[in-house]
Amino acid sequence: RMAQLISGLEYSKKVLHEVGVGIARTKEQQPDFSPCLAIVQVGDRSDSNVYIGAKLKKASEIGAQGRLVKLPSSISQAELEKQIDLLNEDDTVDGIIVQLPLDCTNDIDADEVIDRIDHLKDVDGLTRENAGRLARGELSSTVFPCTPHGCLYLVQQATGDPNFVNGKHVVVLGRSKIVGSPAAALFMWHQATITICHSRTKNIEEHCRRADVLIVAIGKKNFVKGNWIKPGAVVIDCGINVEAPSEPGKKNKLFGDVDFEAAKAVAGYITPVPGGVGPMTVAMLIKNTFEQAIKRRFGERKLGEWRLSYLKPILVKPVPSDIAVSRSQPPKDIQVLAREIGIKKSELDLFGDKKAKVSLKVLDRLAHVQDGKYVVVAGITPTPLGEGKSTTTIGLVQAIGAHLKKNVFACVRQPSQGPTFGIKGGAAGGGYSQVIPMEEFNLHLTGDIHAITAANNLLAAAIDARMFHENTQKDDALFNRLAPANKQGVRQLSAVQKRRLARLGINVVDDANLLSEEERVRFARLNIDPATITWNRVMDTNDRFLRAIEIGLGPQEKGHTRKTQFDITVASEIMAILALTTSLEDMRDRLGKIVIGSDKQGQPVTADDIGITDALAVLMRDTVRPNLMQTLEGTPVFVHAGPFANIAHGQSSILADRLALKLVGPEGFVITEAGFGADIGMEKFFDIKCRYSRLQPHAVVLVATVRALKMHGGGPAVVAGAPLKHEYLEENLGLLEGGCDSNLRKQIENANKFGVPVVVCVNRFATDTPAELELVVAKAKAHGALHAVVSSHWAEGGEGAVQLAEAVIDACNAKSSFRFLYPMEMALDEKIETIAKEIYGADGIELSEIAQKKIETYTRQGFSALPICMAKTHLSLSSDPTKKGAPTGFTLPIRDVRASIGAGFIYPLVGEMTTMPGLNTRPCFYDITIDPATEQIDGLF
Repeated sequence: RMAQLISGLEYSKKVLHEVGVGIARTKEQQPDFSPCLAIVQVGDRSDSNVYIGAKLKKASEIGAQGRLVKLPSSISQAELEKQIDLLNEDDTVDGIIVQLPLDCTNDIDADEVIDRIDHLKDVDGLTRENAGRLARGELSSTVFPCTPHGCLYLVQQATGDPNFVNGKHVVVLGRSKIVGSPAAALFMWHQATITICHSRTKNIEEHCRRADVLIVAIGKKNFVKGNWIKPGAVVIDCGINVEAPSEPGKKNKLFGDVDFEAAKAVAGYITPVPGGVGPMTVAMLIKNTFEQAIKRRFGERKLGEWRLSYLKPILVKPVPSDIAVSRSQPPKDIQVLAREIGIKKSELDLFGDKKAKVSLKVLDRLAHVQDGKYVVVAGITPTPLGEGKSTTTIGLVQAIGAHLKKNVFACVRQPSQGPTFGIKGGAAGGGYSQVIPMEEFNLHLTGDIHAITAANNLLAAAIDARMFHENTQKDDALFNRLAPANKQGVRQLSAVQKRRLARLGINVVDDANLLSEEERVRFARLNIDPATITWNRVMDTNDRFLRAIEIGLGPQEKGHTRKTQFDITVASEIMAILALTTSLEDMRDRLGKIVIGSDKQGQPVTADDIGITDALAVLMRDTVRPNLMQTLEGTPVFVHAGPFANIAHGQSSILADRLALKLVGPEGFVITEAGFGADIGMEKFFDIKCRYSRLQPHAVVLVATVRALKMHGGGPAVVAGAPLKHEYLEENLGLLEGGCDSNLRKQIENANKFGVPVVVCVNRFATDTPAELELVVAKAKAHGALHAVVSSHWAEGGEGAVQLAEAVIDACNAKSSFRFLYPMEMALDEKIETIAKEIYGADGIELSEIAQKKIETYTRQGFSALPICMAKTHLSLSSDPTKKGAPTGFTLPIRDVRASIGAGFIYPLVGEMTTMPGLNTRPCFYDITIDPATEQIDGLF
């Protein structure tokens, strides 16, 4: 009987239909999904144009995208490889092929070009990595070459048996890298016995006659004769041989490598040419593109599933110093951690091998992913020693990740270097719940604070320079220097100068010569009132002698002196802007809105008026990318931004939280920390950070300690550096109950005002007794906490916080109805009063004369619809740090009101706020050392 014809056209339609259905189903869940195949063509060969057109047409028919990257024949190897690199980085491209042969006037190594393709985008399956995986039988991680895969599919479909080649003798004629060699490997790993024949093989016809399946790919017309074929064999002819027509006007004829007419009388199954393998190659190319799109975008693993390799620190008792604990556990390479949590190599900017910046492109790539659960860690009103919020944050994520095996991210602030070398030491958590390596965390990190210092001081320099030039130049000279004429006499204005014209209500022109004399003066003169300047220089070092300085004392400044001060860098408004920004574009806008003071008519003067907006954005460009580190147990941490918690809001960045929420996925958790007690940090987290981020938290963890609660119950003062009194070292249920019924109660009530479930974490200390811990747990639940749990994460790491983790997970699944404390349209004084009454327990507020005038000024200037950032002592709910518990019957005094317009809040000053710490008699730097041979650092904490 005649051989059964294997129609590649028919089977390719089946493959393409299945791919089309897969695309349509994926689009139902992800409407923007559209797999994209990029075809790189060098030159303009007519046959290549035909093949490319067929591929693009088939892709379009089933809902995929095709992108032709057509390059000139004069392109060089380096230029071509650069194009491949760009396609590798382009996240909208799922598959890349290079159309061969290259039509190029230069010598180009096509193998090197192809090998440049990211193996996940190598939908032709021709890179050395995919070829190697196929040769080794790593089929689950291999992209199959299109033609060999099409051959296998045709055999399986024609015979109706997916295991047909199992145990069969398959003979492959040809050993090319595109068809012969990979076909042999593919069939072998599908359990066939393989013989490869090539130009030097003796007695090829004898090998062919033993073949149950014969695959021919040698490029010779009708090379295989009918009597070479085993009766009933499956013959797959991959050859395409073009014969020019014998008469003008006739089409070219195509022939295979097998004598079709003779072979069909012997074979059991045979592919025709054309219409056999060719259509299957295109179909498999598009199938590969679709499958790689799914793998790349959603992962081979379950959406959002991580495969973390957790670290297992050896617990030692008593617990060593923080730096000793940090050094006892070698961290993972940061590239490994990034890969484990789904961050691509192209999205990572390495700073050594233990820290890296992460690209905001992750947000675009994971835009379709539902956010995880969002948890904020706050605390009761602390003692001067702190109650362990940072340690709790890290212990909690270690428990959720390393012990409960759920996706979890910690988002924490970057510490200032000032306290690191001053009185506090490092700030990376503590004990067995910390960020590692500790010295990397505390020293420089990736330079964000230094960039803020540079940007802040550039603006400060620009302010004084502008005042100097305005004071020493006449109107015409000033204007001519601000808008210099070019060789054609045109006074071209920069974009920032045109924005100033628009704000002044002056028609925007390209040539400043068109401005009237009056308009030129208004444009050129800012007329800054020196008495109103609020912008100070900064540095990231504690230096008490910079709290009040006089500048301009040099002879060249011509007597234009001014009294001012330095702040520590983390007090800069630019740090608050970094923490609250949502993109580089948003940051640039916020930088431009910074109000540095007022002009002599009382109108605000902004950074944009000074013309420095984009220059500041350039200095801050890299800072918008969060910094990736890890915990002691190998779970991921974003360390990003570190604004003050009094004159600013005291939280890590919105961008870090948003990135983390996407990376953990819908079943994961992001734990972030709010500075100071819940009355300050938590309230600002909700009313400022969540307002700008539009993220809704699922739970609050309120950290309490027996020590702090005893203080709030009437215990003696706790003083940093002084030994604790015996009341704190011995059981005292009376003091403890008093603290629970006052400060703990009030802070739980404060959290509940925002409609978010509260979990109280009792951070265990060695001196706490079982009766004391039980009392706090019982009181916390009685006062409105959903759960209250004792945690020993400082001494035991994540294992000591498992119960806390379980309680937090339960709270995140509980019903919540998040709400803000006040509406934005409420008057400034009313918003201040609302916070004072509702959160602090005050009877009302008392505005000083200057505070009242400032509120009137900010309202007149259009800033009344901003949130409030209260600058108040963190050691009491009142303005008096000595009043513990939950004071009542007091009026909150508002000494002054200031504005951070770029950051986007108004901050009332309740007391004196120190924005430049000083060094004490014996700072930490006495104990910080480095071994010159090993570069090992000791003494950080």
